[in-house]
Amino acid sequence: MNPFPDDIFTEPQGFSVDTLKNLGPLSRLAGIWEGQRGLDIKPKADGPKKQVYTERIEMQPIDPQTNGPQLFYGLRYHLHITKPDQVKTYHEQVGYWLWEPATGLIVHTLTIPRGMVTMATGKALASATQFECIAKIDDPTAGISSSPFLDYAFKTIEYRILITLLDDGTWSYEQDTVMMIKGQTEPFHHIDSNVLTKIGEPTPNPLAMEATKKPS
Repeated sequence: MNPFPDDIFTEPQGFSVDTLKNLGPLSRLAGIWEGQRGLDIKPKADGPKKQVYTERIEMQPIDPQTNGPQLFYGLRYHLHITKPDQVKTYHEQVGYWLWEPATGLIVHTLTIPRGMVTMATGKALASATQFECIAKIDDPTAGISSSPFLDYAFKTIEYRILITLLDDGTWSYEQDTVMMIKGQTEPFHHIDSNVLTKIGEPTPNPLAMEATKKPS
């Protein structure tokens, strides 16, 4: 059954301009975060290697986004990871977390500067304290695209990220990037996990800030 309306052009009317009040399960992610207990299990020529890392994530609200009648509220993020006591970037990532209140759809996009982009999706209630987004190589609406070398040598066939909102105000993620590595017959599960602690509040999105300037 087609879940989409016949009218694909008319945009919704009367929606809130305050993204921070309408992020549903993503609300707790807004802000600036640090994690000191990251663990990366990555592939090396002689087998899996464990690497600890430190992380900083900034998640800022964007103005409401529409695709015709579809309405998203979301966060734009920048993630930066280093090894302890090092300056050199270990991992960097940018993208969006989006939530569609009408359906509970969550969209997570990521781009990394080694030549890979991914869009993963999931569903959750506004009150959810745990949710998962998944992408697969053959999925036309939640898929994975890699540069020629990565596709040849370290082909990502599936990506999963599980977010858990913890009672003490922190949140954690468990991320599984499933790869087919050249010369190996079994998939390799590249695992990353960390717990994030808030160090700064988010900045309201532009439309919300403009609304506060208008006289009542």
